[in-house]
Formats: sequence, C-alpha cells, structure tokens
Amino acid sequence: MTVEGENNGAISPQAKVKSPEASSYSWYVLFVLVIVYILNFIDRQILSILAVDIKADLGLTDADMGFLGGAAFAVFYALFGIPLGRLADNWSRVKLLSIGLALWSIMTALSGFARNQVELTLARMGVGVGEATASPTAYSLISDYFPKRQRATALAIYSSGLYIGGGVSLFLGALIVQSWDAAFPQGGPLGLAGWHAAFVAVGIPGVLVGLWVATLREPVRGAMDGLVTPAHPAPFRAFASDLSMIVPPFTLWGAWQRGPVALVINIVTAAAIAAFAYTMIQLTGNFPQWSAVGFGYYAVFSWASTLRAKDPATFKLIWGTPAFICTTIGYGLVALAAYALAFWSAPYAETVLGLPKKELAFILGANGAVSGFLGVIIGGRVADYLRTKNPAGRILVVILGVLGPIVPIGIGHTTDNATLFYVMNFLAGMLGATALGAAAATTQDLVLPRMRGTATAAFFLGTTLVGLSFGPYMVGQISDLAGTMVDGKLVGNLRVGILSLIAVAPIALGLLIAAYRTVPKAERTIVERARDAGEPV
Repeated sequence: MTVEGENNGAISPQAKVKSPEASSYSWYVLFVLVIVYILNFIDRQILSILAVDIKADLGLTDADMGFLGGAAFAVFYALFGIPLGRLADNWSRVKLLSIGLALWSIMTALSGFARNQVELTLARMGVGVGEATASPTAYSLISDYFPKRQRATALAIYSSGLYIGGGVSLFLGALIVQSWDAAFPQGGPLGLAGWHAAFVAVGIPGVLVGLWVATLREPVRGAMDGLVTPAHPAPFRAFASDLSMIVPPFTLWGAWQRGPVALVINIVTAAAIAAFAYTMIQLTGNFPQWSAVGFGYYAVFSWASTLRAKDPATFKLIWGTPAFICTTIGYGLVALAAYALAFWSAPYAETVLGLPKKELAFILGANGAVSGFLGVIIGGRVADYLRTKNPAGRILVVILGVLGPIVPIGIGHTTDNATLFYVMNFLAGMLGATALGAAAATTQDLVLPRMRGTATAAFFLGTTLVGLSFGPYMVGQISDLAGTMVDGKLVGNLRVGILSLIAVAPIALGLLIAAYRTVPKAERTIVERARDAGEPV
C-alpha cells in the first residue's frame, strides 16, 4: 500500500534496460547543480560572518545566535524536506528545484529587512523551506544522470558547492558589510546597516539562476539502474497528503485514521517530547531552540508513523534498516561538528583572537572553500574505490571524517597563534569533508530508485535535526555557560564551546562501526526486503 493517490512505483520486467554511461550533458547538469549548491550555502552561511554585527545590533547572546544559525533554519529545512523529497520522487525535479531556489533567494533578501530576532527567525525559516528542495532534487537527478560506479564521485562534486559557497559567503559578507558601513556610517537607505545590505545582495542573484535551472532536461527516472519507474499520476495530491503528516493538528487526525491505538501512541509521544522540551527550556532559558527542536522531532515521528502505514516498503528500507539509520545519524554527528565550526570559526577569530574581519573572512573563506572541496572530492574518489573492494568500504571514509578533525580542533582552538589556527582550521575542514559523499552514496544505494528523494530527505534529517540543529547551538550555549559578566553583559567563552565538540566523536564512531557491519547485508537484500513489505518489484 502507498500514500493515497500514489502510483506504487511498480517496476515491470519489461522496464529493465541496460545501464547507460554518463554523458557530457550529465556533467553539464552536475555543473549547474554545483552552482545552485554554492548559492544555497552562501545564503545559508553568510549569517556566520555577520554574527558579531547582528549580535551587537539586536542585543543577542551566543545561544541566540546559535539558534539562528541552527534550529531556526534546520527544523524547517528538515521537515519540509520530507514532503518535498517525496514530491521530488513524484514530480519534475527540475521545476521543483527552480521554484525552491527562487523562494530561498527571496527569503534571504528579506532577511536584510529584519529589525529584531523574531523577524530574522521567520526569514530564516523561509530560507529553510526553500532550500529543502535542493538536495532531494539534486541527489535524485544525479542518481539518474550517473551510473552507480560514479555516483559517490558525482555526489561529492555536487557537495563541493557546500564548501565553496560557505567560503565565498564569508568573503562576500565581510566585503559588503565594510563597504556599506564605510559609505553609510549612520545607516544607509531605509535605515539598513551593513549586515542588512549583505543579505539583500546575496539573495537577489538566486532568482536569475532559478531561470537557468528551469532549462535543464528531466532524465528518465531509474534508467541508470535499469529500473525505469513510471510517472506518478497525482504528485500534488500525494504531496498534500505528505504535508499533512508533519503539520499539527493534522497529525492527530492522521493518527486517528490509523486507529485508536495509533492516536494514543501519537499523543503520548507528543506529551513526552513536550515534557522534554519544557525541561530543557527551564534549564537553558532558551524557548525558541527547544520549542523548535521539540516540534521538529514530533513531526518526524508523525511522518515516520504515517509512512509505515501507507508505504511500508519505503519505511522498511529507510527507518527499518539499521544500516541506513546508523549511517545517517553517524554522519549527522560529523555534520554537527562541521556546521558548528563553519558557523563559529569567524566569530571566534574575531572575538577571541582579535583578528580583523576582512582578513579572517578572506583566509577562512579560502580555507573553507579549498579544504572542503579537496576533502569532499578526495573522500568521494576514495569511497568509490573502497566500494569496489568492500560493500561497506565507504563507511571507512565516514569514520575518517569523525576521527580526522579531533586533533586539528584541539590544537587550533587552544593556540593564540593566528597562523596555526588557520592551518588547523584547514585540516579540520578537509578531513571532516571527506565523509559527505561517502555517507550520501551509501544511503542512496540502500533504497530503490523511486525512494531516492525520500531517502535523501531522511538522510538530511540526520544532518539537520542532529547536526545543524544542535551544532551551532551547542557551542553557543556552552559558551554562554562558561562565560563571564563584563559591565553587566554576558561575554561567552567560545573556546570552551568549540572544544566541547570533541566529546561527540565516540558516539559517532560507535554508530559508524555498527553501519560498517550491517551495510553489506542491507544492500544485498534490498529487493527481497522491499518485496516482503509489499513492493511489486
């Protein structure tokens, strides 16, 4: 059984075709997708270089900034990634991506008109919704433009946009802020400060790129794997059904439709999550962070419960597969450290080491772009090679992403030498980046072609609700706890906050060891387990 109105993605024997090679057009599409991902992370990460100015202008704490850089974006990015991932499985991926790009670009520009934390939070939520279209569509397109043997490499190249965009965002943000504030020291037109202007300037170009994306050709779904999947007859009806899975109170109605027991379980789970969120709010005093996280985790539970009832095959290959879960959460903890460093390195260098904004933005931006690009490309190539020797070989690269950054983080954030800090920041970024292509390709290989958009959404639940929601916030909260009062204002201790990231490594390592042991069997039995769950494969 599938979501109401959904074609179950039946794959007939006649649909099986010989897997073609990646063409020159495949590489052109990949180039365009990399440009999109660069814009994605410019719009997402520019908040980092603007953090010190925003914090001073709006009177915020490190924990507040961690929320804006993390959960305010991440929860909506992750949750809307669920129905949008399913829409990517059922509708034109090219159209969906072009619309999403326009939306997040407009919301980024609107961030430049925020006058308080609430307005900036709402804009960041909108950016999250728009950007939720990016990776489900891109991962699915790449999987249909490149054969399995090249998939980790192609996904790694796509993922390089993350690091290029993150690096460019620092340089652009610093340049725009300094130029604007020099030209308008008392505030520019409409009372906009430099950080306002930076948001507007980086948001507008995305609308034009969205028109470029709309010219791409939609590939045949599943052709690269010899499993051509029919088009969905009612994609937006399925999308509306999926959207109702995550939006209260529709979640309660959906649970009731599955029976009284399902409703009771849903209510009990909601109460337990609410009690946890309330407790954390009382302990930390941060209402936005924990209310957003609580809402996010409840919505994910409701979605997974509905998916289990309406599309058991997809549920079984994602939520019912320990290899998928361990890979996703294990990489999510790698992402926790990576997102935290990406967000806080610039504010750390500016406030703790006293480095000028223009210098640190240029060096850290170049560091992030080059180290991330090298790490993700090298990691993808090595992962593909290890995959030919061992079905679980890619997991070894993800483990490198956990262990490799530990020493550079420790050295880089205990030294007062700027050069050593920059070098260690480069090494930590490069080693951490090796994991992404390997983890992404592993999860794509654990599902059927029709499930790839949904699998991508589930994968990004780990990177966002585990990594992005908690990484920047954890560092900011611990910084505030370890901080001191100076002239009646709390001054955080970012050094202690960033060093706390090392404590996450043992948990991630344990999950990835479990993934290494379970991936081979999980991949070998995909069709069998899908058939057992009712998939007409």
